[in-house]
Amino acid sequence: MKEIILIKNGELALKGLNRSNFEDALVKNMKRRLNSLGSVSIRKAQSTIYVEPQSDDFDFDEALERVSCIFGIAAFSRACVCEKTVEDILTKSVEYLKPSLENIKTFKVEAKRADKNFPLTSPEISRELGATLLKAFPHLRVDVHNPERTVFVEIRDYAAYVRAEQLQGAGGLPVGTAGTASILISGGIDSPVAAWTMAKRGLRLNAIHFASPPYTSKRAELKVRTLLSKVARYSGSINLAIVPFTEIQDMIAENCPEEYFTLIMRRMMMRIAERLAEKSGSLALITGESLGQVASQTLPALVTTDAVTNIPVLRPLIGMDKEEIIRISRKIDAFETSILPYEDCCTVFTPKHPKTRPTLSACEEAESSLNIDELIEKAINDTEYSFID
Repeated sequence: MKEIILIKNGELALKGLNRSNFEDALVKNMKRRLNSLGSVSIRKAQSTIYVEPQSDDFDFDEALERVSCIFGIAAFSRACVCEKTVEDILTKSVEYLKPSLENIKTFKVEAKRADKNFPLTSPEISRELGATLLKAFPHLRVDVHNPERTVFVEIRDYAAYVRAEQLQGAGGLPVGTAGTASILISGGIDSPVAAWTMAKRGLRLNAIHFASPPYTSKRAELKVRTLLSKVARYSGSINLAIVPFTEIQDMIAENCPEEYFTLIMRRMMMRIAERLAEKSGSLALITGESLGQVASQTLPALVTTDAVTNIPVLRPLIGMDKEEIIRISRKIDAFETSILPYEDCCTVFTPKHPKTRPTLSACEEAESSLNIDELIEKAINDTEYSFID
């Protein structure tokens, strides 16, 4: 019995004249994620994408797991392929649906006849299949209002498809359709969630991490790589830049007022990140800041931070509270890694009484003793690059 995966693309249906571009990007992303599982054919028709295995060793379970993480997919299901005859649909449905119907008590059938040449109407298909299933599974009864299982039948151009369960997809837009941006990732809870959130809106991701050995350990860097691999399940591959930040932090600690340490550090990070973003083709920076969450994330502090950049800074978590952020972190399986006790450079040299309402002029005065251009140039030249998949 032949099986396929049916993909519903949701939001893409609203894209008007650009719709085919988004669908083509989604198909391209799906091929990249599924080809390693075996030969597969992917085609699109009538707001549905059909994933058809071309080899007997195709790993269906792993394919469904990967499909669940591909942005641009609203829903997906495993389905049986039938000939467009009433007899074949009824015969195959009984066999195919047996595992789904054996341990429930109520069901209903919903039919969709996209091919109007099929001899039965949608209500007639539902009645015929419902009667056949009741005969095959006597313990069942029909409940059209609150069934434990809904059986779906779709009569399409090429074949008929029977399925029993539709799973929720990752939603959003296909990665790559909105351009490329660079996420500043620290190793905490927030930045992986920010990365995931913007990838869901179609952004391809690069990543920038600031490392401060010996104040931060190699385990902190490995933690970041693990977090990015969690995000990459959804976003696809990510280019990672590891920026050495120890010398800059030492210079800040030696030459700047303590209450400005965090703000000056953030301003230096943004300057470096902008330069790296330009090199990597990123059109924006992404941070995990949430308004008022810590001293460096008050509105005046964010204004002084943004003042050193000339490209957009995207803050998708800006209006979220911590519980909302943690909920997404758990959803993408990043939370347990994020709370591992390996310090990142953002927690190094944290002032006892940080400035929460800085002015731009005061911040510029506080960092005026630094040779900013020289420090940035050296950090960029010593940056190491790698690839997360």
